[in-house]
Amino acid sequence: MKIDLHALDASALSTYTEHAKSLKDTAGFLLKIIPDTAIDAFAKGDILQVLVFAVLFGSALSILGDKAQCVAVFYVSCFLFVFVVLAVVMRLAGFSIFKLVRYLREELSIVLGTASSDAVLPQIMRKLEWMGVKDSTVGLVVPTGYSFNLDGFSIYLTLAVIFITQATNTPLSLHDLIVVVLVSLVTSKGAHGIPDSAIVILAATLSAIPAIPVLGLVLILPVDWFVDIARAVTNLIGNCVATVVVAVWENDIDLVRAKRVLDQDVEYRFVPAAPESTHGTHGHEGTHAV
Repeated sequence: MKIDLHALDASALSTYTEHAKSLKDTAGFLLKIIPDTAIDAFAKGDILQVLVFAVLFGSALSILGDKAQCVAVFYVSCFLFVFVVLAVVMRLAGFSIFKLVRYLREELSIVLGTASSDAVLPQIMRKLEWMGVKDSTVGLVVPTGYSFNLDGFSIYLTLAVIFITQATNTPLSLHDLIVVVLVSLVTSKGAHGIPDSAIVILAATLSAIPAIPVLGLVLILPVDWFVDIARAVTNLIGNCVATVVVAVWENDIDLVRAKRVLDQDVEYRFVPAAPESTHGTHGHEGTHAV
């Protein structure tokens, strides 16, 4: 065919050659398939890294044995709460929970990686204001919800107590259940966004009920990090839903703008503020929110 190699466009292969550079030796290949974080593997779309994480996660659940059932039940409970209970609440307010989750996907990814919702508090407030909620409503409901609207935390406390009582064959009366609920309402306040704080809160809750052995917390420790992820995500989604619903009740939201933002309208796509112009951008967002 007498093809002139100098006439070929080498830039078309740049994407593949860059990946090939890291596969020159066995060590480089093995290091590449190990993800920096679980979220990083999914964000990059690297199939090998996702596969490694899936194998390790499945192996961990197998080693945990019966404790894995507690993790599975908690994740399923949080999933049903978000996409059934909160979905109904959002539908009554005129919005879709799926579109809200899609809109907050970057912040939820950070929470999945850190198991804490405190890191995304400023960004969540800016996004809700950009969505059309008045800054006064966002400034009141979101910080308050971080301390008092802990949906995932409430689910965790209930399931953890039941799991401990069943694992230790401890009978639990209706009176004890009522005491658990009442004590949890008090002890859970102020535990927002802090990793591993649930163990301390659960210990304080169990100490109020002599029938339940506090030593049963040892059964929860191996899986606390896994449930902490779902707990933080559920808390964050619950707070955002509460903010939107309160704004609808008080007519503090631009419904047309909110729907266009959640529908990913190009004209209303959220643009993060640059650090040097944060103050000016915030005022611009406040104008749109009102």
